[in-house]
Amino acid sequence: MFINLVKIFIPTALAFFVGLAITPVATHFFYKYKMWKKYSRNEDTTVEDFKKIHNEKEELKTPRVGGIIIWASVFITTFLAILFAIIFPSAFSEKINFLSRDQTLIPFFTLILGSLIGLWDDLIQCFGKGKIAHDDKSWRRWKVFIITFISLLIGLWFFYKLGITSIHVPFMGQIYFGILIIPFFILVALAVFSGGVIDGLDGLSGGVFASIFASYSVIAFANNQINLATFSGVITGAILAFLWFNIPPARFYMGETGIMGLTITLATLAFLTDSVLILPIVALPLVITSLSVILQILSKKFRGGKRIFKLAPIHHHFEAIGWPSYKVTMRYWVFSIIFAIIGIILAVISR
Repeated sequence: MFINLVKIFIPTALAFFVGLAITPVATHFFYKYKMWKKYSRNEDTTVEDFKKIHNEKEELKTPRVGGIIIWASVFITTFLAILFAIIFPSAFSEKINFLSRDQTLIPFFTLILGSLIGLWDDLIQCFGKGKIAHDDKSWRRWKVFIITFISLLIGLWFFYKLGITSIHVPFMGQIYFGILIIPFFILVALAVFSGGVIDGLDGLSGGVFASIFASYSVIAFANNQINLATFSGVITGAILAFLWFNIPPARFYMGETGIMGLTITLATLAFLTDSVLILPIVALPLVITSLSVILQILSKKFRGGKRIFKLAPIHHHFEAIGWPSYKVTMRYWVFSIIFAIIGIILAVISR
């Protein structure tokens, strides 16, 4: 038990300090090459409530690729753990090396691949021109296609390599899906990715994602999936390093290079820990954020343009009714921590 806790906490702390160490260099690079959006969202909307709360000057002068800090910290920490095991071979160093084929190889690959694709998207919006630089609907469809394709590959690996064919229903047992586990994973990944619109206020996405990944570290530990618990902890440490510099006023935003990698990885962790149906509870802020957008779109479509919320996603609605952005962020954090704890409890006692 003790050695397993050490295995989780050392890489987690290392990821945090690696993130703090690389951020000054990365930030210099971000600002030197002006890696921020060149087009304000105010240009693409006629909603006056949004223009009132939206700080156009801040958006056009703040880098949007801060998610690099997260996945780079995870990558470096993983590399250092492997290097430590090679240079100082021992039972302890082997224990510290948390990259394994059965538990962490797929989520590690998913994080890096998703983040690199997200970085490509960010760079298009930073340096591209025309509709694609405005993140228009056609480009968003391509992003959905990319997420679907990556999810298909992961789903195939789950089914054919890891033999995952069922999901656990709390307090009931397993439900067999067979090969349908593949399209089911795709749906879950797309649903989680849709919650990525939470990256809209300083510190908001960082605090929420830190709570979610920390909870999955605990759930994996309870399942005796120590490597997976360590990997989730490493992501948590990296997110906290990002959050250190993302607290208002944000030095950078997470961007798609953070959101895309984290959301697909989160879906992957949910399946590997066999806690897919716990995910909507642990990640309830993402669910509510995504749902608010869907409801707003449906309302405008079928109710003659009428809106349910002043703005969507819902965190902008709270701003529009007068909440300061820092108050929205802090309340989201509290909300996220509460439901992360509830999710952990349900995951542990429902087995």
